[in-house]
Amino acid sequence: MTTTPLIHRERGLTIPSTAVFIAGEIAGTGILALPRAVEDTGWAGLILIVLCAVLSAYTGIILGEAWTLAAELFEDCKGHVQNPYQILGQKTYGKAGRYAVSICLHITMFGGAVVFLLLAAENMETLVKALGHDISFCFWLLMIAGFLVPFTWFGTPKDFWLIAYGATIATASAAVIIVVSISLDAPKQISTQHQKADFKKIALALGTIVFALGGHPAFPTFQMDMKRQKDFKKAVSCGFIIVSLLYIPVTSAGYFVYGKSLNDNILTNLPTGGLSNAVLLLVTIHLLLAIVIVVSPVMQEVEMVLHVPRGFTWKRCVTRTLVVACILFMAETVPKFNSLLSLIGGSSLTMLDFICPILFHMKMHQLKAEADKPATQNKTLETVQASWDEQTNHIPLWRKVLNYEILAIGVLAGVAASVSAIINIVSPDSFSTPCYVNISRAAT
Repeated sequence: MTTTPLIHRERGLTIPSTAVFIAGEIAGTGILALPRAVEDTGWAGLILIVLCAVLSAYTGIILGEAWTLAAELFEDCKGHVQNPYQILGQKTYGKAGRYAVSICLHITMFGGAVVFLLLAAENMETLVKALGHDISFCFWLLMIAGFLVPFTWFGTPKDFWLIAYGATIATASAAVIIVVSISLDAPKQISTQHQKADFKKIALALGTIVFALGGHPAFPTFQMDMKRQKDFKKAVSCGFIIVSLLYIPVTSAGYFVYGKSLNDNILTNLPTGGLSNAVLLLVTIHLLLAIVIVVSPVMQEVEMVLHVPRGFTWKRCVTRTLVVACILFMAETVPKFNSLLSLIGGSSLTMLDFICPILFHMKMHQLKAEADKPATQNKTLETVQASWDEQTNHIPLWRKVLNYEILAIGVLAGVAASVSAIINIVSPDSFSTPCYVNISRAAT
């Protein structure tokens, strides 16, 4: 694999622009789905969102640190790499690590794009219907996918940084309008009641929360495009602060005002009118732009496998158009988006967000210690022992304990959320006729 740097220093992403990319990729579906998720878990769900945001930021930071160590140890990790997360898996756990990351990444990013497309089509159907026209949800899927195709032909994140800013600004504007709209509607809600939480609902909600705060599959590609890759931890911290500032007000307002009347998509709870239509449009803009961001790592690896040139060619256009066609097919087939969201959040995204970053970080430190060990072979026994102790204690005890706790929580929560989502998807009331069977079907 070539390691020739593809990014000139002056063209690399800065800390603010990388933070905006992170926020633009993550924030969006959470604004729509988290209020209901909190209702399913109770008020403790608000604390759970903050906790998951902190843990996600932490694992994002150590994922960046793991890649920095890899770049120091391996020549083929220097410069720009098209599939950094997969390469990191290979450097730490061989082919098994690479294939595991690749499978999880494709499921997560591809599935996330499907969810975004479903939500965008549902929003457009609702918006146009409010304006007096009735266009099928299935037709909207076709039109939106066709609209997105040219935008997917851009190269790597540095080539479409304006899309990230557009997605973040659209989400921030939508969040403000949602809170204002809920505040205006609050006096009409005579009494707010909340339902009792049960294990299944909590498990599904946990998967939704993980999905809403998950962006790690694309993080290494963002780090690749930075001017200074070592500054990635600052960008991650800033990015999750932005996301939290968008999520918490909307989620709190929806939970305390609407309670158990909350729907899977909070936009359906808002009173109809100009504000509601504005939110629908802004959120849809975010979803469209976010699809371009989240699917980029998948497209880059597909191109690498097919040996598509890195420059702009007709082969790139054809390859990426086919990927969009596959996303469209899944969107035309898949049932309710909330179940798919919980399944992805509980399975592949949990692996990439919580489990892989910790395992790769700890293994990379071990490799670093082993690489430094030969330099001490000609020294005295006491010097060798002291040097080795220093290398093997590079990870503080508190971080080791935290890492193992996150691993345990990630595995248990991931299994619970995945099983609950699968049960929910295969249940009879979740079945939905595919669009290619009934093209005039409306959103469910």
